[in-house]
Amino acid sequence: MFTHNKHKPSCKVWIEYNGKPVLGKGGAEILKAIAKEQSISKASEKLSMSYRYVWNYLQKIQKVVEAPIVETYKGGKTGGGGAKLTALGQSLIEEYQRVEGYMSEVLADQEYWEVLGLKISARNQLKGKVVSIEKDGITAKVKVEIKVPAVITAVITKEAVEELGVKVGDEVQAVVKSTEVMIAK
Repeated sequence: MFTHNKHKPSCKVWIEYNGKPVLGKGGAEILKAIAKEQSISKASEKLSMSYRYVWNYLQKIQKVVEAPIVETYKGGKTGGGGAKLTALGQSLIEEYQRVEGYMSEVLADQEYWEVLGLKISARNQLKGKVVSIEKDGITAKVKVEIKVPAVITAVITKEAVEELGVKVGDEVQAVVKSTEVMIAK
């Protein structure tokens, strides 16, 4: 049996191209290391991976996206060769970091998980009665008369109204988040 202090939501993020996986956490680390070190061999060494593994990983990504993600160049008699990310390689890292950052925020947002039913605390909740529901497109405005008395409006999806089975006259809880008012029943 799960208990709240022993389990938590988690997910793995990866970027796909035409339905094929391109870049996950490990691949993002490889590209970031290449960008920082300006060398595939130095990046491989830093990550404790073989050069061959990193090279093959880059080839796999490039095959899927059908474009180069790393440019390599040879040095002269004294060495000096290296590698740098192409604009596509850099955009893959940025996209991965954007999505991964968003997901980390969602996973860390306790209020979000409380509203989904994992746990709802007493803070930021106003009990009241639904006085009207206006459905428009994909959203619905649910007006709730709270006991103060005051009426507040929560803009939520029609799907949420239907899933919760909210009807005019229902007793509900308006859950106030920093920028939004949601409905719990």
